[in-house]
Amino acid sequence: MANHIKIAIIEDDSVIAQMYRMKFEAEGFEVQTAENGAVGVELVKDMQPDVALVDVRMPVMDGPTAIKKVRELKGKQPIVIVLTNVGEEEAPEELHKLNVHSYIVKAESTPREVTEHVKEALARKK
Repeated sequence: MANHIKIAIIEDDSVIAQMYRMKFEAEGFEVQTAENGAVGVELVKDMQPDVALVDVRMPVMDGPTAIKKVRELKGKQPIVIVLTNVGEEEAPEELHKLNVHSYIVKAESTPREVTEHVKEALARKK
């Protein structure tokens, strides 16, 4: 299933980003990471990923701002999944208006559960 499926991980914690990168690559996905929202928007523009996993709180540009800018890009729109430790009730209100597929709290999900969630989202999009 994962053949040529591209995933962008926009996460400022490099240890977490690499952990998810290794998990997704082990499942056969093509993965690139960005350390903040500004770099993430450029990554999405260049990579044209199928899925973007985006943290909420990051330096330079936060997740909601990055998602808003991604939604303004021309071309293929990725499935956006918020992957954060900010509880959903604490999430910025604007997230609900940005066509986010789902919201995952990192502390409540294993990397395996996150990859399964992404596979389900891709299967539903087809």
